[in-house]
Amino acid sequence: RLRAAVGPHKTALAKRAEAALKAGPWSVTFRRPKRSTSSPNDYYSEAPYWWPDPKNPDGPYIRKDGERYAARFLGNRTDIADMSEAVLALGMGAALLGDQRCDGRAAKVLDTWFADAKTRMNPHLEYGQAVLGHNSGRGAGMIDTVALIRCAQGVALLDAAGKLDGALATAVRAWFAAYLKWMTTSPKGLDEKKAGNNHATWWTAQVAAYATLARDEAAKKLAWEHYRTHLVPSQIQPDGSCPKEEARTRSLSYSTMNLDGFSVLCRIAQTNGVDLWRFRTPTGIGVEKAFQYVMPYVL
Repeated sequence: RLRAAVGPHKTALAKRAEAALKAGPWSVTFRRPKRSTSSPNDYYSEAPYWWPDPKNPDGPYIRKDGERYAARFLGNRTDIADMSEAVLALGMGAALLGDQRCDGRAAKVLDTWFADAKTRMNPHLEYGQAVLGHNSGRGAGMIDTVALIRCAQGVALLDAAGKLDGALATAVRAWFAAYLKWMTTSPKGLDEKKAGNNHATWWTAQVAAYATLARDEAAKKLAWEHYRTHLVPSQIQPDGSCPKEEARTRSLSYSTMNLDGFSVLCRIAQTNGVDLWRFRTPTGIGVEKAFQYVMPYVL
């Protein structure tokens, strides 16, 4: 049934799978920062919009919204994205194309990042998007792990096709369950949950994705309710605008990024039999208005 849906996409999927077969594996331990006290297994990244102060080069960094500091440490950030894309491509190759080479490569990539004690990432983000001179990590760092949504889907495809070793599947699910617990209970995780902008949207989308993979019904319900009681009522105005995204220097980019998060969340809910697309607040506000509002600017 999975393979029947491939149709005209077979060539593109095969190309992605072939590239993933030759890439990786990746680990947070392979590339480490010089400016952090984090352990070798801790994910670490630096905030993009913070720069050295020209007036005080050795002092705390200063913020320049929308201007990315190219010299920041990007090793783990790049690797988690590349790893996640590879797992998705390998999952599609195994489940949709029947390419048996993808099974073993996916197992190697997953074992290296999530299971092997020497190379696995610790399931937290205490050191994500650090700002030098200010903190060793922020809740905002969880925007980096949005990439793991793709990884989770790749794992689900491998599992659905019966191509994932039972012990490895258990280890990967346990990792996502542990990260999910950290996201929903730690001070940094709870800060992100209440962010009030695209970060809260993507926090909720991640909770939905990882809870689906980890089969955590309570966490899934938490995501649906956060959408209904917080995300839509607090972010979307009656005209469909999201002011906190428009306040940014790259306002169109952030507005569409936020709606991308909304759509991923609504789609994951849909696969769980929950309709968030048509949810409306008592005053009639729903995510559809936000899409209608931003579409003319996108076009």
